[in-house]
Amino acid sequence: MAENKLKVEEKKSNGRSTGSSASAPGTGAFSGIEKKLKLENYFEEGFPVQHLPKIIFVMGLCLFYIGNTHYAEKTVRKINHVQTEVEDLRADYTTMKSDLMFASKQSEVARKVNEFGLQESLKPPFKVVVEKGEY
Repeated sequence: MAENKLKVEEKKSNGRSTGSSASAPGTGAFSGIEKKLKLENYFEEGFPVQHLPKIIFVMGLCLFYIGNTHYAEKTVRKINHVQTEVEDLRADYTTMKSDLMFASKQSEVARKVNEFGLQESLKPPFKVVVEKGEY
């Protein structure tokens, strides 16, 4: 199995490197930030343990923030899914309601019960009135 090795570019005799100027040691963006902040002073005597609780707290806040963002996005996706499902169900409800209203019309009911031998009455309904004390 071949090993991955970092190739270091040698400088040419005229003083220019063969790569870009950002890849030369000490001239990159991060090395400039490190020189300005003087980060090497913090680690001269080892790792600064007194800052460890603050670092852990900030890392915990970052993890909580990332988790909360993922939870919020998941909730938004779930809400969108439920909204589309509600729209589909509302369309189904409207279709079924119109079908039921059509099927419950008097002419449709008469046509469907005609198969069973029932006929529509041609006489209008009448009201039965009973007076008190005559029964």
